[in-house]
Amino acid sequence: MATTQHFASSANDAPMQKIRSLYQGNRPDVKIRLNRERSVYTTLDQLDGVVTITCTSDISFDDVEIEFVGTSRTFVERLTTAAAISGRSEAFHQFLKLQQPDCREQYPADRVFRAGQKYEFPFVFVVPQHLLPRVCQHKAVSLAVRDAHLQLPPTFGDQEHEDSTVSDDMVPEMASIRYGVFARVSKNKDAAEGEAKPITIASKAKRLRVIPAHDEQPPLDVDGKDSEYTMRKERSIRKGVLKGKLGTLVMDANQPPSMVLQSHPTSDKQTTSRATIQLRFDPADSSCPPPRIGSLTSRLKVCTYFSSTARHTFPTKSSAITDLSQGMHSEQINLSSRCMAAVEWTKHDPKKAPSRRDSGMSISSTSMLPHPEPSSTYKAGSPYYVAALTVPLTLPSNKSFVPTFHSCLVSRIYQLKFELGLQTAGLGGTLDLKVPFQLSCESTSNGDASPRRGSVVTPAANEEESVDAYFAPRDVTNGPAPAYGLAGGVDMEDAPPGYSSFAPMRAVGTTLPVY
Repeated sequence: MATTQHFASSANDAPMQKIRSLYQGNRPDVKIRLNRERSVYTTLDQLDGVVTITCTSDISFDDVEIEFVGTSRTFVERLTTAAAISGRSEAFHQFLKLQQPDCREQYPADRVFRAGQKYEFPFVFVVPQHLLPRVCQHKAVSLAVRDAHLQLPPTFGDQEHEDSTVSDDMVPEMASIRYGVFARVSKNKDAAEGEAKPITIASKAKRLRVIPAHDEQPPLDVDGKDSEYTMRKERSIRKGVLKGKLGTLVMDANQPPSMVLQSHPTSDKQTTSRATIQLRFDPADSSCPPPRIGSLTSRLKVCTYFSSTARHTFPTKSSAITDLSQGMHSEQINLSSRCMAAVEWTKHDPKKAPSRRDSGMSISSTSMLPHPEPSSTYKAGSPYYVAALTVPLTLPSNKSFVPTFHSCLVSRIYQLKFELGLQTAGLGGTLDLKVPFQLSCESTSNGDASPRRGSVVTPAANEEESVDAYFAPRDVTNGPAPAYGLAGGVDMEDAPPGYSSFAPMRAVGTTLPVY
């Protein structure tokens, strides 16, 4: 019975193998050329060019397809004591597919490419402002999550891009997002064998780097019980070893404004922003001076979240640890270290009435800032000191940064870490804060074309060339499917179109994502 089934399957595949072998040696040469090619494309940028097809012998065909495609791939290694949920789970999502509609007008009358002749198929695409709602059909806890998933994600983790000037984007191999123009020449299977099925004769993909415009989002809620951020710290300061208490120092910060990236950066313009750290010192008594401040070190933490199932919420570190279908990779970058010994403290005495100012007198920026809340040891009516530290923020040029974004499978967020050193009577010590930080992107495009052209969300066909294979969903093997009910409580029916996953058995020595 098994032999008969195998023979029947081979008989059904014979016409397809015949067509493949017929065109294998006489494959058409497909080239994609972009007019006014750029290193980076952004929202509403126009992609226009020509697909050129030449042949060494006459070849018949049925269709020529030209598409602008955006895809994401992720995989998560899972190593548990339960064999049923161990292994690797993978996901593929084609979130963008724009088709050139007028290719048939350029076909030869007999649909045969003649040897020695050149056939040109022009195309025009525009980078859209948003994705179609049907791209994200899984459950979401809020409209904010849904809206974030319908924003175009940036090119992410595409280390094989032709542009060798792109710096390290700090993306693990477990996540990648790619864009490209994809051209395919196909021939339909003989209708006598059943329903017509296109077979790829030749294909070509040209990868593109896309950094869409992303507006600054509202400040994050940092007061939840599972918050990863520390916006305020208190520390008791002593006069010295075995000496009395000097007072309590409070370090406080708000979420700084977003750092705006340029979609088409220039070498002579750095991307900068600034943060303000508020200090308050509540002395133990009126004779105690403020402590001496040392250095203030700032670091940027770059967090990449990836998942093999659609995300219902914004990712967090705690969920990445407990959910076996999700992983997290983080890196820290030193931004600056500045000496703050010359910081100016301003004394405030609530018992004294505020003095009147002449209308012509200037008011310093420090006096205009709201004072931090009193410490837990503050006595009402006692004098206190305040100071403000301004921290310039500049991104290093040897790294490649993308805006903060959240997609169905991949997220990138940033966090600022500030560490303040103290120098009091030979006693060291530090206070540190963890503050959310956003990177947004400003579009410099002057595009005025329609933002969409026939967008659909259907999986692409698998291709033989490695350069093209990324834009097609991977074949699903016969391995056991991961038990999502046990690995995070996510049902596969929640996954949007174009997702696939499998969990083949793997050796114990597989590399796990960095938590």
